[in-house]
Amino acid sequence: MSAPRPLRTAVVGWGTAGAVFHGPLLAADPEFTVDVVVTRDPARAAAARAALPGVAVVTSPGEVLARRDELDLVVASPPATHVDLATRTLQAGLATVVDKPLAVDAAGARKLLDVAAATRTPLTVFQNRRWDGDFLTLRRLLAEGTLGRVHRFASRFTWWEPAGGKAWKMDAPVADGGGILADLGTHLVDQALQLFGPVDSVTAELDRRRPGPGPEDDAFVALHHRSGVRSHLWMSAVAALPGPRFHVLGERGAFAVDGLDPQEAQLAAGLGPGSAGYGVRTAPARGGTVDAPAEVPVAPGDYAAFYRGLAGALLRGGPLPVEAADAVAVLDVLDRVRAAA
Repeated sequence: MSAPRPLRTAVVGWGTAGAVFHGPLLAADPEFTVDVVVTRDPARAAAARAALPGVAVVTSPGEVLARRDELDLVVASPPATHVDLATRTLQAGLATVVDKPLAVDAAGARKLLDVAAATRTPLTVFQNRRWDGDFLTLRRLLAEGTLGRVHRFASRFTWWEPAGGKAWKMDAPVADGGGILADLGTHLVDQALQLFGPVDSVTAELDRRRPGPGPEDDAFVALHHRSGVRSHLWMSAVAALPGPRFHVLGERGAFAVDGLDPQEAQLAAGLGPGSAGYGVRTAPARGGTVDAPAEVPVAPGDYAAFYRGLAGALLRGGPLPVEAADAVAVLDVLDRVRAAA
């Protein structure tokens, strides 16, 4: 029996998500080909052609839908277009990856789940931070019971960017997916829910620290999980001195790690899966039990696992790497955060 042909893919958008994450990860996996890229920007079009020789570059999602018989999968971004574009691709019978967040609110996300169910077409969400090395390490420690029952989980994505950053994230209204809560809170809340389960109560502080109008660039969110764990989540573009990435306290021990997973920076620099040192961070974490504190080696990060899992789902009937219902649960919490703030 011959091997199935690779999954023919269109990537809508060639900004950071397409050029740094989806393009390199898909190109590194032999079970996918990137056949079409959508961008109106001439410089990005040239970059896509250089990164993916032979790729067809088109200027609108409509041209992707016109090629539906030549494709199996569409990767969609940015957030403001997710519901409209993913609705169209699902109705065209094309399996769809949506970059996080799945929609700008939970109601929009539920509409997409309804479309996916009605069309019986796979829908998943690129929650790549589930495959950060520090998160994989923490999951292992929790599964092994090293920390005992956890009572407090602190998690941060913070940095110093007082002059502004990516325009659409910093200047777009909340209704179009702007603000640091939609950008980074989607990751932090997803990780907290994956680790500690549903949330009973939410408190939050959302602020705009930099001059001028725009969505929040500094946020704190406190979650009380049904399991009893309290999660404290920080996200900020104006943190002159960042705290630890994770700081986890349990009845038997603790875990703390500084700095960011290296994969995004490595992918941006052209180092991809399969390259020596990819996903590896040399600095250990701090952890262990109260009686036996120790340095904890951090597992290599593995964003490529998302697309390995997706190939397994689409070609061999395995589970999707991220259930779209998980993304709805995240957006439910983020909606509650905005209401609380």
